Amino acid sequence: MILARAVQASRSYGDVLALDRVDLDVPAGELVGLLGPNGAGKSTLLNLLVGLRRPTSGRVELFGGDPRDPASRRQIGVTPQETGLPGTLRVGEVVDFVAAHYPDPVPRRELLDRFGLTELARRQTGGLSGGQRRRLAVALAFVGRPRLVLLDEPTTGLDVAARHTLWDAIRAFHDDGGTVLLTSHYLEEVEALAHRVVVIGQGRVLADDTVAAIRGIVGVRRVSLVADALPALPGVVRTEQVDGRTHLVTTDADQLVRDLVTAGVPFADLEVRPTSLEEAFLAITATEGERPADGGQPGAEGRPADAPAARPTTTV
Repeated sequence: MILARAVQASRSYGDVLALDRVDLDVPAGELVGLLGPNGAGKSTLLNLLVGLRRPTSGRVELFGGDPRDPASRRQIGVTPQETGLPGTLRVGEVVDFVAAHYPDPVPRRELLDRFGLTELARRQTGGLSGGQRRRLAVALAFVGRPRLVLLDEPTTGLDVAARHTLWDAIRAFHDDGGTVLLTSHYLEEVEALAHRVVVIGQGRVLADDTVAAIRGIVGVRRVSLVADALPALPGVVRTEQVDGRTHLVTTDADQLVRDLVTAGVPFADLEVRPTSLEEAFLAITATEGERPADGGQPGAEGRPADAPAARPTTTV
């Protein structure tokens, strides 16, 4: 069953095209990570799916109907990028207030414990740190036992321990059959949580697949070695120097090694491994920036821009 869907959904703000004919399905039981740089359209897409905005063209569905239908919206939990909390209410009082809107809410004690907020129950929200307020905002998305949770940058501003606490809570919700769509700038977060990754750039879906497949889309590998100096080498996408080692992201690791040997470059401690999600993400978005000036949208295998394609979709 598809819980949330966008079909050729576009959204404009004046002359700015925030979303450009986006197709997205979120089936029941999936944990989907939505990646993209600032201004890519991630938050706009979430706002369409929860009924806060309407598409300029195309359509969006929530549980098969209009996202603005209150009956559908009662089945979701949402944490937007920014959440206003009443500063004079205590944390426990805020949870109780939100819980009163649902017929079978998660008990206060259980929710606070799940999100590491038990010790803050009697604190006024106005006195919380930014990270503590963020944890509370995420916890509130789960109060009503939703079928689908949409989280926009859920762990922004959190330290490592708090981030892992939220990760555990999100995983537990998903393991119990819940569906999650989350956006994040933390690529390791999506790699740790998501089973499926959707990459958005300039308002369009660039890739939609598993984490492993996203790495493989760009066909790059990381070659690490120790060398005093390296000449310019073909096929190198990116070069980094870290702790005395040189890291080369390349489209052809075998050819790179052959080129090093042919050039007579002395090197040691050679290591070749698959790309991380971060490297794949950078390569995908870099490819997006090289789109032809006429606005063409070539597909992964030369497919015309308007040709239909089944998911997984790659349009890099």
